[in-house]
Amino acid sequence: MNITRENLGELELSIKIEIAENDYAERVVKTLKKYQRQATVPGFRKGMAPMGLIQRMYKANVTAEEIQNILNESLYKYIDDEKLNIIGTPLANDEKTGNVDFEKAKDFAFYFDAALAPEVNVKWDAVSTKLLQVKISAKEAEKQIEEIGQRYGKFETPETIEATDVVYGKAVELDKTGAVKEGGMTTYINFKLDQMKDDDARALLIGKKNEDKVVFNAAKCFTPSEIEKVFHLENAEAKKFKSDVEMSISGCSRITPHEINEELFKKLFPDQEVKDAAAFKKLITKEMETANNEQCQMIYVNEVRNALMEAFDAPIPENFLKRWILSRGEKDVTAETIDAQWAEKYLPGIKWEFLSLALEKIKPLEPSQDDVINYVKGLLAKGNKPEEGQDEKEYDEQLTQSARTIASDRNNVRQIVDKLYQDNIFALFNEQLKPEVEKVTLKELSERYK
Repeated sequence: MNITRENLGELELSIKIEIAENDYAERVVKTLKKYQRQATVPGFRKGMAPMGLIQRMYKANVTAEEIQNILNESLYKYIDDEKLNIIGTPLANDEKTGNVDFEKAKDFAFYFDAALAPEVNVKWDAVSTKLLQVKISAKEAEKQIEEIGQRYGKFETPETIEATDVVYGKAVELDKTGAVKEGGMTTYINFKLDQMKDDDARALLIGKKNEDKVVFNAAKCFTPSEIEKVFHLENAEAKKFKSDVEMSISGCSRITPHEINEELFKKLFPDQEVKDAAAFKKLITKEMETANNEQCQMIYVNEVRNALMEAFDAPIPENFLKRWILSRGEKDVTAETIDAQWAEKYLPGIKWEFLSLALEKIKPLEPSQDDVINYVKGLLAKGNKPEEGQDEKEYDEQLTQSARTIASDRNNVRQIVDKLYQDNIFALFNEQLKPEVEKVTLKELSERYK
């Protein structure tokens, strides 16, 4: 057997594998003997058919199978031995190989096309992205504590409506005379009473109960975006909706906020000793900053990634990659659709794949199984405590075993793997770029990335 390669361009190459009869003959004979032992041929006892007959029946197919096995083994061994950093998998070049006659031919030559991954120079100097960090204000922390009080509050369904209740009912659109509009909007709605902008309309609802009716103007009470949600209208319809509506009340619900006390502190921070509202507010502020700064890290990673891809200037073996994508046999993918979608759909992913390979040489990005296990173990530890009389070592081993079981199926921990991968990329970018930090408010962050 002889394997040679020819460079077709900067990254594309052709691999030629020549297989002589003595490369496959012994394997073919061995397989045919196995067939002979197992064959049931009319006129002969099982396993007693003459070899000549077996050869006429099976030799061409067996030869083809064994040569294919040799091709697979030798091709990938050659790639490993030569340390060729190929993209995807080599593609058979049927045009160069031509028609193969496994019945008559003794020696064969097969051609494969392949492409090498480019050497990528990561253009760190093309990145000028700042790392944002959110500073939570006292007012934002207080609003969050208010929402927490609502979340852990007491839920009731009182008979009469009060100023902060959520109101439910059926709304019908009225015409200019106050009658039900023919073909008009009819829907079931619910909203928080203090959401209404019109004081008079809000006053109409206070004290009302099931089956009472009130009339109010939707546009005076709600913004177009609120009308869209409350009345289940399309955006364009909501902007034009100026009608009065009649609401038939079907009920209301009320949440009495949880008192900001030690009981609430324990519910949110069971493992910490929170003695007063000031300490609670400090922890809530820290949690909010941590959560928003994780979002800032994701923004930073995406912006750095985009800048590196924009500066990407390594050659790409486009012709080979298009053929390789087509060879995967994906539904509705044709040479024409690949060409049409190349720049928007395929090229960004290919660039990032090559960049990732270059980044991996600096620092591993894919989380190891131990990384995943330790992360899962940390999560389990938050919700579990040692049993009475259980020592620390036994408890730790129990947590470790549980984490291993969960992490053994990557489908169970896909989100964790993605998070750890994202953390690793951020750490690498942070180390390489040492970005300038810009402090922003929550409002500024929201406005920049709507």
